[in-house]
Amino acid sequence: MSLHAPERSEATDSLREQVHGAARRSRVAARGLATLSTEDKNRALHTAADHVLIHTRAIMEANEADLEVARAAGTAAAMLDRLALTPTRIESIADGLRQVAALPDPIGEVLRGRTLPNGLQLRQQRVPLGVIGIVYEGRPNVTVDAFGLTLKSGNAVLLRGSSSAAKSNAALVTALRAALAVEGLDSDAVQLLPSADRASVTHLIQARGLVDVVIPRGGAGLIDAVVRDAQVPTIETGVGNCHVYVHESADLEMAERIVLNAKTRRPSVCNAAESLLIDSAIAGVAVPRLVAALQDAGVTVHVDPSEEELRAEFLSMDIALAIVDGVDAAIAHVNEYGTGHSEAIVTADLAAAQRFTERVDAAAVMVNASTAFTDGEQFGFGDEIGISTQKLHARGPMGLPELTSTKWIVWGSPVTGHTRPA
Repeated sequence: MSLHAPERSEATDSLREQVHGAARRSRVAARGLATLSTEDKNRALHTAADHVLIHTRAIMEANEADLEVARAAGTAAAMLDRLALTPTRIESIADGLRQVAALPDPIGEVLRGRTLPNGLQLRQQRVPLGVIGIVYEGRPNVTVDAFGLTLKSGNAVLLRGSSSAAKSNAALVTALRAALAVEGLDSDAVQLLPSADRASVTHLIQARGLVDVVIPRGGAGLIDAVVRDAQVPTIETGVGNCHVYVHESADLEMAERIVLNAKTRRPSVCNAAESLLIDSAIAGVAVPRLVAALQDAGVTVHVDPSEEELRAEFLSMDIALAIVDGVDAAIAHVNEYGTGHSEAIVTADLAAAQRFTERVDAAAVMVNASTAFTDGEQFGFGDEIGISTQKLHARGPMGLPELTSTKWIVWGSPVTGHTRPA
């Protein structure tokens, strides 16, 4: 996927101004959101949930129009399922907003503070990032999830969804903006950018001074293109070549359950296992058993994988199988082929588990647990904007705290003031 700057023309200049104009309005909205009380934000989230339900019919009609276009284009069944909305899914989307309202508000949280010997009082507290751009593919539910999390964390959001979900996203944003208006809030706290032309992504990610951070959610091509061409800070999310390593001490019944769950629970998501590593010490017993279990579940096992397959994020009922000679070889394999998302070891050996967790370079490392647990809700801090695979600012599931920055507040003496000696 390429997002290189488009050649200048009247049309591209118009699109650029459209995107940057939306960003300027977002900055205005963000200033108002930054000082909203928790009660005001929670009330707006409940009103937004109500409006999503009120607009169910319009949302369903828009979604069916998107689905008709997708079917005519021969879109794969798995992608159609990601695009599709049903009354039950819309109810779940609305419930998600109510769940965000129930989460603790991170804004104003004091992370650290002290009084210096000279009497200056310091505190570091959480503040909103400001304007967040989110570039995403397929799933219309991300539109509402992103709105809920950014609103609760005091941020304005610019949404650039895929053209395949353009009508669905527009209907959802119409409902959300109506809810904000009812609450007397700036509707430009959530805006949907044009999706027909990829150049809108370029204009968003190069809106330096207007957009504070961009978060791409989607496949490797999208994420790589955004990170490569962005002129504003980005947070990488989502690409997951996740491994399950079955150690020589593993209980094979446990290993089978974990491997099947990690691979087959939802094969199209980023925390699904894409590679199975089996220790050579037990390969004679473990390989036939685990391969048979996977094949019985409908998984294609690539038993002699190519370099490309070892690096693949299949997002399908496929898995690569490799034999490794011990825990150090497994660690080396994971660090070479993994994407820093989620990695798992199945073992009864505490020392092997400790070595694996210490030396594997990933956002989440599991011991005797499925990679499917890398999820904000499963981790106990609510919904997430994505899974960050980078190392700066945020790593792992990104909830409300990860959508904040900090500022230092310094209080001098109200009587004499404070000046710094020469």
